[in-house]
Amino acid sequence: MSASLNTRRVVATLVASVAALASAALPAAADGHGRDHDSTGKHSTIAIGKVQYDSPGRNDRSNRSLNGEWVEVKNTGRRAVELRGYTLTDKQGNRYRFRGLLLDGHSTVKVHTGKGRNTLRDVYQDRTNYVWDQRDSATLRNEHGRILDSKNWGPGKGRGSRQGGR
Repeated sequence: MSASLNTRRVVATLVASVAALASAALPAAADGHGRDHDSTGKHSTIAIGKVQYDSPGRNDRSNRSLNGEWVEVKNTGRRAVELRGYTLTDKQGNRYRFRGLLLDGHSTVKVHTGKGRNTLRDVYQDRTNYVWDQRDSATLRNEHGRILDSKNWGPGKGRGSRQGGR
């Protein structure tokens, strides 16, 4: 009878240990909400903000018209984040790779399609063709290729406005 009692104690201890491990891991997995984590294990504060697709006005492929379409990348956190190596892609695979850009906390940068002089608030893809169509998506990845945020728009994707927000 003592062997049976010892077996039950071992099994009970094992079940309690597994339950404790599972309950400790569950909150870490459940609070991800599809957002990536930074190297410290915290949620990423970098996300896609507003999107101006299908440049307003005449689509004459002028630099002014090309720069009329843009995707906003925002830092919702307090600390600055280095965006070097982060990428922004559309549904067709067009990709913009951030060079060295330190995005301050609680600030945004607009990624324009055309040519221009990069600043802390505006960067340019230096393209001669439009990128963001009426039915498209923008996907933001970190320097390791992990998806941080994605946004879709077009018919069936909401109210169909020319400018999306988050």
